[in-house]
Amino acid sequence: TGYLCPLSANLYGIDFISFKIRDYDANTVIFQVNKEGPENSLPPVPVPVDDTDDSSRCIRYTFPASFLKLQTIGTTLVFSVGPKPVPNFRMIERHYFRDRLLKSYDFNFGFCIPNSTNSWEAIYTMPKLSAEEMEDLISHPYETKSDSFYFVNDELIMHNKAEYCYRRDL
Repeated sequence: TGYLCPLSANLYGIDFISFKIRDYDANTVIFQVNKEGPENSLPPVPVPVDDTDDSSRCIRYTFPASFLKLQTIGTTLVFSVGPKPVPNFRMIERHYFRDRLLKSYDFNFGFCIPNSTNSWEAIYTMPKLSAEEMEDLISHPYETKSDSFYFVNDELIMHNKAEYCYRRDL
């Protein structure tokens, strides 16, 4: 719970197809997920949305503790859009530990043509954490969280969440 817009606010049929996180400096993949199946080759067809099922809106990540020492990461999001043009597509992402803001990011994709598949690369400068702060994040799995807010023309159309665990044994 706690989402700032219903799933039905995505009037543009934006659908995430794949997502990759990499160590920007070493160019090594840390995490990758892809939707499977031939349906990815077709533009999305609007389907009725169940606004009560938020299960697809939150993901849990488990990363090695060394992730916290990275200076820069890159993400690549592949997504499709439905039959309407998407002007001024923007993402604001906020990362928290407990109630403390660690870092806020603001990325603009711009315009997406109707019925297109797009790739969006974002470069994140990681927050500088002290050894004590890193230990706190490692010692409290899934208490590090983020909110991703997606806007079209400054109107919120999607809100997703993530929770993070950092493990020494990975």
